Amino acid sequence: MAEAVRGGEAAVSSKKWMWLALAGLIVGGGSLAAYWIGKRPPEDAGIAAAATVSPEMREIDSSVTTSGTVRLRTGAQVRVGSQVSGIVRKLNVTVGSHIQKGDVIAEIDPKPLQARAEQARAQAAMDEVGVAKAQRDLNRGQQLFAEGVLPAQQKEDLEWQLKSAQAKLEKSKSDLSAAEIDLSYAVIRAPISGTVASVSTQEGETVAASFAAPTFVTIIEDNALELVAMVDETDIANVRPGERVNFTVEAYPSREIPAVVMRIDPVATIISGVVNYPVMAAIQKDERLLKPDMTANITIRTAERKAMVLPNAAIQRDGEERFVFVLTKDRKTEKRTVTIGTRDAGSTEIRKGVNATEQVVINRVPEKDAKGEKP
Repeated sequence: MAEAVRGGEAAVSSKKWMWLALAGLIVGGGSLAAYWIGKRPPEDAGIAAAATVSPEMREIDSSVTTSGTVRLRTGAQVRVGSQVSGIVRKLNVTVGSHIQKGDVIAEIDPKPLQARAEQARAQAAMDEVGVAKAQRDLNRGQQLFAEGVLPAQQKEDLEWQLKSAQAKLEKSKSDLSAAEIDLSYAVIRAPISGTVASVSTQEGETVAASFAAPTFVTIIEDNALELVAMVDETDIANVRPGERVNFTVEAYPSREIPAVVMRIDPVATIISGVVNYPVMAAIQKDERLLKPDMTANITIRTAERKAMVLPNAAIQRDGEERFVFVLTKDRKTEKRTVTIGTRDAGSTEIRKGVNATEQVVINRVPEKDAKGEKP
């Protein structure tokens, strides 16, 4: 009986300690929860500590963005041919050769031309003798006429003979000059400095220049490329000669190449029903990297003006809406819809919605994004 009583007391004591332990756990857990609740930051504490920035007044460029092509400037490609017929004795260039103005491109066999020049020179010498003889006869005739021995008609005939001999000599000299000029054409020189784009003859070939000068080579002048931008009619009024241009090509997408507007074509080009005006710009740098007919992405800087800008990181987007979060005086955030303008590297123009004295939160995440909801 005593053992049963002691066993019952032990069971009661065990249950008592179990309930006390449970109560302790409940009290401790509540205290811990209260502690963490007290430590949790308020809803806007992270916002208040976030980085902020004030709008900045800055000089920005107004620009026209369009596309175009790199092409050869008008007159920059020269076709060089032969002005005399003959056999090509020597050809000094190949495709891709770079030549300077005055360099010898080719030589025509000069022997036939030299023979013609020698013949003309001999004829001129004979005619000089004829003039001298006619002059001597006239001098003798004038003396006899003065003595009354020679009739007047014979004296006049001697005068006409001298004039005829002099005219014949002038023609011979002219023929000699033409023959010497033809002989000089046997050596074909480069009229400009540039790169040989094509060669259409070979050594040993016979060229005939009877009706048209046969083309030997085609030379592209140095610095012969220009930029042609197709500007829409709505933007062409803002473009002026002398304005700065930057453009990239597909071959070098990360390299901006500078140019300057030179002229605007007065005749429009209609592409898919859209009126465009060709704007020609002179390339100022890195022209050696470019090739004709490359496609270009072009920005024409039309003006500079003062504008208020914010970093791109401060501007949020929800569909077509653009907005920012402005920090209020009580360190809370206020969503503000803004109207944006020109964008450049790292910043965006703010036309309406924010004052220059306000603080704008950078990289503020909207609440619905923080909860995993789609905007």
